[in-house]
Amino acid sequence: MITFANPNILWLLLILIPIVVWYVMNNKKSHASMLVTSLSAFAGLSTSWKVWLMHILFVFRLMAIACLIVIIARPQTRDSWSTSETEGTDIVVALDISTSMLAQDFRPNRFEAAKDVACQFVSGRETDNIGFVIFAAESFTQVPMTTDKAAIINAIQTIEMGSLEDGTAIGDGIATSINRIKEGKAKSKSIILLTDGSNNTGVVAPLTAADIAKEKGIKIYTIGVGSNGSALYPVGTNMYGRMEYQRLPVVIDEATLKNIAQKTGGKYFRATNKNVLKDVFKEIDSLEKTQMDVRNFSKTEDNYMPWALLLLALVAIDILCRYTVLRRIP
Repeated sequence: MITFANPNILWLLLILIPIVVWYVMNNKKSHASMLVTSLSAFAGLSTSWKVWLMHILFVFRLMAIACLIVIIARPQTRDSWSTSETEGTDIVVALDISTSMLAQDFRPNRFEAAKDVACQFVSGRETDNIGFVIFAAESFTQVPMTTDKAAIINAIQTIEMGSLEDGTAIGDGIATSINRIKEGKAKSKSIILLTDGSNNTGVVAPLTAADIAKEKGIKIYTIGVGSNGSALYPVGTNMYGRMEYQRLPVVIDEATLKNIAQKTGGKYFRATNKNVLKDVFKEIDSLEKTQMDVRNFSKTEDNYMPWALLLLALVAIDILCRYTVLRRIP
């Protein structure tokens, strides 16, 4: 539906009335006249097509003025909410942002690789309700449950290492994710947990958090991020403030991660590279979907371009006719 930012300007369209009156009155006075004894010699002569064309061009000029007034009034497409029914599932992605995620067995490191994969995953989940949680020594809800994929992707891309106290509180990350997802309306609820280490801090034990998730019917898909063998881990900064790395064994508490997944009916994956995460996404695609109402918002945008194009066309026709078929000889 078209609305106007300045609707009062449309009152200027009334100026077209006196212009039409002026044209009619002026047109009657513009014809030359002479006295003749008889009109028989002019019988059968019709009005020239050029005369009619001049009248048509006047109408075009009126239309051009009307278009200009409409453009100044700023036609717009109005904001609107629409509700659509679709199928989806509730998902929370919980990402470990402890310092060890800067290990360079992934390119450029585990942290950036996990962020890239998470963004790709979110962009492909068009109808799902998704939340995003980060954890280190503590956990934090980066994005609550939403269907706004742009907001989630933007939040993931802007996460910075060091925004939370260093450590790995897997249980707290799961507990925060449960709090985010438990009120969701979808029958299928899942948490995707990405971590590269072992639980070494936090208030809630990982298996206790898994038991809570099981009671609430929430599946947890755990992903151990790290290659087999050893990797370059950050061990501190040098005198120039640059991160220093040392090759250390890759140690992931796979037993606990497998137990968490098994308890909740999920699945454990060892991600030695980005491609293995595709298995997780395929698994989630097979989850039971639930009918959900999704509200879509459309914003207001100026819509003057059609009127501007019509104005240019009318002016072009007027100029073309004035200097061709209706050209006056001085």
